[in-house]
Amino acid sequence: MLMRTDPFRDFDRFAQQVFGVGTWSKPAAMPMDAYRAGDEFVVCFDLPGVDPGAVELDVERNVLTVKAERRPLPTGGDVRMHVSERRLGVFSRQLFLGDTLDTEHITANYDAGVLTVRIPIVEKAKPRRIEVGGAGDRTQIEA
Repeated sequence: MLMRTDPFRDFDRFAQQVFGVGTWSKPAAMPMDAYRAGDEFVVCFDLPGVDPGAVELDVERNVLTVKAERRPLPTGGDVRMHVSERRLGVFSRQLFLGDTLDTEHITANYDAGVLTVRIPIVEKAKPRRIEVGGAGDRTQIEA
């Protein structure tokens, strides 16, 4: 069996596991899916355990920025953590939107740990049918 290894990628993955806390200066990435559904572009971000009030969406010059923060659970009294595998801290993602998307009418919904952002496609970018004239439609120009 042939296996390809990338020591730098493996080291980066290890560092993320050990120091996997995103900060405001260096946020961690969040997984996403993006697809076109009819007349809109849909982007889904996985943000399990994030409070909806801790999610920020900004659009500036066709750049959509999504930031979220997962804070640690409040511990009080005699609580000791035994296993902590969920990433905490700040998550961020930027998407560069094309001119064919309507950034004025973006909607967002957060449900079951998934942030769904819907971006309508502008009318001029939608597919349209163009009628083709036949040869019999020509007119003769006489000089």
